Amino acid sequence: MSDASTIIFDKVCLIGIGLIGSSLAHAMRDRRLARRISIYDIDPAARDVAKELKLGDEICDTVEAAVTDADLTVVCVPAGAVADLAPEIAKYLKAGSILSDVGSVKQAVVRDLGPHVPDMVHFIPGHPIAGTEYSGPRAGFAELFQGRWCILTPLPATDTKAIERLRHLWEGMGSQVELMEPGHHDQVLAITSHLPHLIAYTIVGTATGLEESTQSEVIKFSASGFRDFTRIAASDPIMWRDVFLNNRDAVLEMLGRFTEDLTALQRAIRWGEGEKLQEWFTRTRAVRRSIIDANQA
Repeated sequence: MSDASTIIFDKVCLIGIGLIGSSLAHAMRDRRLARRISIYDIDPAARDVAKELKLGDEICDTVEAAVTDADLTVVCVPAGAVADLAPEIAKYLKAGSILSDVGSVKQAVVRDLGPHVPDMVHFIPGHPIAGTEYSGPRAGFAELFQGRWCILTPLPATDTKAIERLRHLWEGMGSQVELMEPGHHDQVLAITSHLPHLIAYTIVGTATGLEESTQSEVIKFSASGFRDFTRIAASDPIMWRDVFLNNRDAVLEMLGRFTEDLTALQRAIRWGEGEKLQEWFTRTRAVRRSIIDANQA
């Protein structure tokens, strides 16, 4: 039974029950932040796992059953699936309720979900900066959001009480909450998350293109740097396909800047400019220290 003093929402609906959706279910149940949790996933196998793990009070076969009477609906599907789901979700949203999401591209969700949101529903896109290389409903765990940032990107006219209520939920799950404009969010995440994933996929892809004997040695003698890249490159391919397609402008801008810097380093190596390389590495080393100081390592 939930402790009435901690309940923030009477009924929370989760659309999609992968890593983030299942972690939300675990965190809200463990911390008694919702009285009831309803779950819908388009994949019957995912719904079966959700039932097996008892992730929700209701594991629904339809969007209607999951969304009806929910005080908060959180869309936890890949960015490419939002546009098709949006009209169906919107039909059943309760007046006065909050609609949010967890995607890592915010302008796209405003574009695809926003036009369908009824006037009496508070639309507050969100993005927890948390994850692992694992996916699916079995991958979730309650501590995923502990000590991590969650960025909320409400539109200018959004009700402040609704924003604070959603902020309270994320803080209740252990997150630090920041408000940000959707376009600025996409620029920031393009460099902190999207570009690193693109580079990881590229480096690991390059390794798979080597001769078979060299490729086996790369795997056998993997140093920590390559192991880190393979961990990142093991992330959900569908989710990351949709991220790059839906944040293409910001990613291409950051990729252009990266390419220019990479060319400059290539030139310094070719011409033996050790001082320039050391200066660059010293400057970038300080970024790592600042990340550690911010408890984001």
